[in-house]
Amino acid sequence: MRPWLSGSPRSTWTAATVIAVLMVVLAVEVTLGVVFRFAGRSLIWYDEVASVLLAWVTFYGSALASVRRSHIGCPELVERMPWPARRAVSIAAQILVIAFFALLGGVGVWITPILATDTLVSLPWIPMSVVQSVIPVSAALIIVAEVMHLIDLFVAKRPPRAGGVSLAEATQ
Repeated sequence: MRPWLSGSPRSTWTAATVIAVLMVVLAVEVTLGVVFRFAGRSLIWYDEVASVLLAWVTFYGSALASVRRSHIGCPELVERMPWPARRAVSIAAQILVIAFFALLGGVGVWITPILATDTLVSLPWIPMSVVQSVIPVSAALIIVAEVMHLIDLFVAKRPPRAGGVSLAEATQ
């Protein structure tokens, strides 16, 4: 149905690969920074680039967690509710999350052109708009994942079975 949002290994492989590549690049970049500093030849750009890479890993990792439905929560509290109340609370929570990321993404889209004339301090050929583009992009990815889950909540007629069955399966 929605293979790229189903939470299966294949569906999140690309996002997980991007995040893994970013993490490897971050690890290599920080290691090089330490080695060069130890050798007395500090790289002037390594800490700024490391900060950017860490932010990108965080934002894109959040999008992946939204797709996999693996953000931190209090499922025990919600699961104790009867199905109609659980469904209503979950729908309200999804709407709030979507609204927050719509606001965050909108501000990201608004601020990105403003930052087009600013650059990284240590690498002046990299515009801040490229660095900050992670905000609207990750917000859009999270909104898509949350809307798909919201649709599943609206369509679900009964609670998912115990054992980790998704709401999508409960609609069948």
